[in-house]
Amino acid sequence: MAAAGAGRLRRATSALLLQAPRLPVRELSAPARLYHKKVVDHYENPRNVGSLDKTSKNVGTGLVGAPACGDVMKLQIQVDEKGKIVDARFKTFGCGSAIASSSLATEWVKGKTVEEALTIKNTDIAKELCLPPVKLHCSMLAEDAIKAALADYKLKQPKKGEVEKQ
Repeated sequence: MAAAGAGRLRRATSALLLQAPRLPVRELSAPARLYHKKVVDHYENPRNVGSLDKTSKNVGTGLVGAPACGDVMKLQIQVDEKGKIVDARFKTFGCGSAIASSSLATEWVKGKTVEEALTIKNTDIAKELCLPPVKLHCSMLAEDAIKAALADYKLKQPKKGEVEKQ
């Protein structure tokens, strides 16, 4: 008797679930629900993904990570002979906010001088992407990656009065 009752309950529950209204898939996607549209745009259409030749003397590479969340960000810059950043690339393993932050950072450093790129702050990145407080570490990673790439580039440059090695 109990088995028959359980069978009827299962069939009734299945029928109710099949009749329940369903939301479109787009409304259920995590990025659309949890992230601002600017983050979703950079996540779905990341700019400047890839790598540059890290052995080149005019390329600086910054590799940073956040142990708390597991995000890892590599950002590279290519600088011309006049000190202007002519290209930037990134590879990021992390959440949508981390990917968006590194994508935006590569857009912002292009066309700037090395000194101008040092003025990019995580607060500016966070503000542009409308990051919530819980995601501010992503913009901090992007700022750290920019600074690390610039520091690597500067290390590769010959000191004044030093003869360049070939």
